[in-house]
Amino acid sequence: MDQAQPVGRIDVISDAICPWCYIGKRHLERALDLLEQQRLRFTVAWHPFQLNPEMPREGVDRAEYRIAKFGSAERSRQLDERITEAAASVGLDFHLDRLTRTPNTLDAHRVIRMAGEQGVQDGVVEALFEGYFCRGADIGDARVLAELGARGGLAHDDVEAMLAGDAGLKEVTAADRMARNAGIQGVPSFALQGHILFSGAVPAEEMAQAFRRAWEILKSRAA
Repeated sequence: MDQAQPVGRIDVISDAICPWCYIGKRHLERALDLLEQQRLRFTVAWHPFQLNPEMPREGVDRAEYRIAKFGSAERSRQLDERITEAAASVGLDFHLDRLTRTPNTLDAHRVIRMAGEQGVQDGVVEALFEGYFCRGADIGDARVLAELGARGGLAHDDVEAMLAGDAGLKEVTAADRMARNAGIQGVPSFALQGHILFSGAVPAEEMAQAFRRAWEILKSRAA
């Protein structure tokens, strides 16, 4: 098939510590392949949403945090097992037992924003997800973020320099607030041409169908 030009933009509202966002990314990749078979190609942009907006900037001990949130270590373990099984179903090898910190994700979102400006957002989002969920990386640590950013396609020193200041902080905070003001309460959430369509890591076939139908509606309205 001839290479088709992008016809529109899909926006993904997510958090870097949301396991369903990583699982949803895999479904989205498959959905994009299905859409391209129908000669529909979309660009993808990632936008910030903090699951824990009140999290201290230095993060917290994960085990203690999850016991407080879910009531017991056993309940936390059961949830991790469920998520790990769901991840395996899309080819992801989660190792949540390697996680020791639940981080504040403001800086991770700043790195994702920087990656968007430089055209390497998908690679950086993938590196952050893989580092956190598969290798237990502390993505609240600036040194770790610089390493993962470089793995995704950014210049290591540029990431370090950006994180040493406040660049992008105001923009990330505003985008997070805008998502909440739009009624988004959970992630991943997906939008087409600025119209929120659905939330959750839905299967690729359903995702592709939703995007295709929405695109057809938008085209008919513009006609």
